[in-house]
Amino acid sequence: MTNNITIIIPTLNEAGNMGNLIGYLQKHKSAFVKDIIVSDGGSNDETISIAKKMGAIAVVSPQKGRSAQMNYGASLATGGILYFIHADTFPPQSFAVDILQAVDKGFDCGRYRTRFNSKKWILKINAFFTRFDWSICYGGDQTFFITKKLFNELGGYNSQMQIMEEYDLAKRAKQVTRYKIFKKATLVSARKYDGRGWWQVQMANRKAVQLFKRGASQQQIMETYSRMLKNP
Repeated sequence: MTNNITIIIPTLNEAGNMGNLIGYLQKHKSAFVKDIIVSDGGSNDETISIAKKMGAIAVVSPQKGRSAQMNYGASLATGGILYFIHADTFPPQSFAVDILQAVDKGFDCGRYRTRFNSKKWILKINAFFTRFDWSICYGGDQTFFITKKLFNELGGYNSQMQIMEEYDLAKRAKQVTRYKIFKKATLVSARKYDGRGWWQVQMANRKAVQLFKRGASQQQIMETYSRMLKNP
């Protein structure tokens, strides 16, 4: 039924975030959220045990990688609407009602704007631009909802993708349905910017989108992105 929501959280070593996030979702989920599924990629910390303790369904995905993990979580969903949330993000308290109202109005997918958990003024500029329907804003940090029917029709996430999988699904979905951008904002972790300059992260994100649009291989995008962010 499309008036029921399944929350899906892909994880890998997110024990530090699980308690707070799932506790928050449990508190604000309302009767419309049927289940919270944590789809894990083989964590070697307490991610799964904490998730189960907090009342979520925690499973290990047969295939590692965020896209494959989200697909696996979706395959177990009982709700007619899938809501994908990163482990370090907090949607508005009204998320369940917001999503149901959007679906009732004919929006089969969409996202929130962004608000960073940082006082840096330059990140407020980033957050401001997430109100626009720009391709650079198709990432999963804002969270993403999509009806299960549409998700299945589109074949879900491309499980072969290691990066840009959320951009890819949003782009395909927008070709066949209405895409909702809520005026409210999801609270997003600024940890990607820790130890890195703002310009460095922006250029890495921009380059990844450019390479994807040019049809570059996943390996090339991943290697370029990691090198620009100076990831090990």
